[in-house]
Amino acid sequence: MASEETRTMTPPTVRSSAAHETREPGGSATRAWTMRLLVLGIVLSALNLRPAITSLGALLEEVRDGLGMSGSVAGLLTSVPPLCFAVFGVMAPRLARRFGAGAVVCAGMAAIATGLAIRPYTGGTAGFLAASALALMGIAVSNVLMPVIVKHWFPDRVGSMTGLYSMALALGTALAAAVTVPLTDTLGGSWQSGLALWAGLAVAAVLPWLPFVRRRAAAPGAGDRGGDRPAPAGDGAGETPGPAGTEPARGETSAPASTETARGETSAPVSTEPAREEAPRLRITRSRTAWALAVFFGLQATAAYITMGWMAQIFRDAGVPAGTAGLLLAVTMVMGVPLAFVIPRLATRLPHQGPIVLALGVCGLAGYAGLYLAPAAGAWAWALLLGVANCAFPLALTMVGMRARTGPGVAQLSAFAQSTGYLISIPGPLLVGVLYQHSGGWGLPIALMSALMIPQMAVGVLAGRPRTVEDEAGR
Repeated sequence: MASEETRTMTPPTVRSSAAHETREPGGSATRAWTMRLLVLGIVLSALNLRPAITSLGALLEEVRDGLGMSGSVAGLLTSVPPLCFAVFGVMAPRLARRFGAGAVVCAGMAAIATGLAIRPYTGGTAGFLAASALALMGIAVSNVLMPVIVKHWFPDRVGSMTGLYSMALALGTALAAAVTVPLTDTLGGSWQSGLALWAGLAVAAVLPWLPFVRRRAAAPGAGDRGGDRPAPAGDGAGETPGPAGTEPARGETSAPASTETARGETSAPVSTEPAREEAPRLRITRSRTAWALAVFFGLQATAAYITMGWMAQIFRDAGVPAGTAGLLLAVTMVMGVPLAFVIPRLATRLPHQGPIVLALGVCGLAGYAGLYLAPAAGAWAWALLLGVANCAFPLALTMVGMRARTGPGVAQLSAFAQSTGYLISIPGPLLVGVLYQHSGGWGLPIALMSALMIPQMAVGVLAGRPRTVEDEAGR
């Protein structure tokens, strides 16, 4: 990013000389491979952020029978993910400042692999919950740090990169829902093997982050002081290199204050020095936008974890075979693959994201109505509609990147919105389990899901206003 001093005082010849002084032979190739490795790490990590949950949802009945769980205890189990995300997610920025975001994500992937490998063989409900919490701890810190890493390394492509990892996240979610039951049958019908096999995917996600373990790159606070972030210009020609598969932004220089580079401006010489962002001293709780985004995040998370934990069981209780119920859950999740790429790009081009929030909410209400009226007859349609509604998650992540001007500001907002949001979402899946057990049907749980969609739409419209937390928290 070009500093004001570089823009106004440094002539082209001096800039060229500075570039040669800071670039050793082979430096461009090294930076290119670093960026490719980073994109690979982001994608593999995103693939691992939900299989721990949706693989369990597909086999929930078998796990309940194997561990002797009641409906209320199963509801507690489906509430563990948001609880862990709230408790451990708030620690992520501090850990990233101390160890570097890459190292923290690497450790998170290792925790996911360990938890998924041991939880089916713990022999009881308490051990199963503890091992699940270990895996979810790794997911929690990675959840928070993904927007931070994207903002720091790709400040002019927040929408595109958020779409990429949201798409990978949705793909991993759908894959686990679709193939867990068939793979379990292939492995002899053992639900333990069906759950444990997902540890292998997490092991693969550890590898791209290993080179970043000793580097403080992409760390909020640390990376912004310099670190290992590559220079944003290739040859000083006014093009900013981006991740594989995206076009360079010609004639533009990136600025941390926006998610899109300004169009139509004269290209300025690009500094070869890494960005230096001072961490804003924010009292984030003073920001109405931060609170609106946190509540929106919490309500969409409530809907998502109820869907992932219980939707397959709703279809099974309506007479749908277990394998088909898993496929229906996969359809719901796979809708996020294309939409998670489209929605963030669309959101960054709109001055107000409220219309997207409302459209997703209407799809959710229609899906819940269908589950209540004809769960088996229109199962595929309801799965599609709820899949569209679940894309409130990538929209929320995109708004985190848009509602703060700086990387450190995004880190604070991401930690606050996600931790507070996940705290808000904890009672939902648990309450669904209690209502299901005591009412003997799905009428009351579905009514609860529908009722929660209304405030989700309201606070989402407020969170979508073109404001920044730095302005509001500084007042």
